[in-house]
Amino acid sequence: MSPSSGTSRIGAIVLAAGRSSRMAPRNKLLELAGETPIVVCVATAALASKADPVIVVTGFEADRVEQALCDLQVSTVRNPAFAQGLSTSLRAGLGALPPHCDGALILLGDMPIVDVKVLNALIAAFTGPDAVCVPVFEGRRGNPLLWGRRYFAEILQLEGDTGAKQLLLRNTDRITEVQVESQGIFADVDTVADLARLGQTDE
Repeated sequence: MSPSSGTSRIGAIVLAAGRSSRMAPRNKLLELAGETPIVVCVATAALASKADPVIVVTGFEADRVEQALCDLQVSTVRNPAFAQGLSTSLRAGLGALPPHCDGALILLGDMPIVDVKVLNALIAAFTGPDAVCVPVFEGRRGNPLLWGRRYFAEILQLEGDTGAKQLLLRNTDRITEVQVESQGIFADVDTVADLARLGQTDE
């Protein structure tokens, strides 16, 4: 897709390295949402957005996940430390991001009904490397988040199975809440029950 609008360049990072422990022995990222593997749904949405490039971080069953993505124009980077938690995948993804990117759109690989309109709304709201853009639906914040380059160093310091939520608490004055019309910002898949509910989600 075309580069981010305006003067800012936004890259997308899809986190797809987790062990799917709550759905074991199945890999939730390879389960189908409709007729498409969940991780492919997320990567396809990222590719359809104004983010460029799209980087997918793999780890657990990397060969299978990468095979599912083989027809898409994404870059993949393997996280050999995926068992140590989400923070290691954030580091791998940011490490693969080109230096010209002003921000990183962080997508979770298990959110298959993420809306391209939401991704582009976050990108449109981005004002520069100091910005943090968060989608909000009916008063609740969801995912994905768009982080300006200013925060990359702090994200790289995270450890264990934690995302960047703690950084939101430290930077509340810099957050831009972006109102969206999509429940997809909450719809992640961790269990078989979550998978069953996908078909009942009213978008």
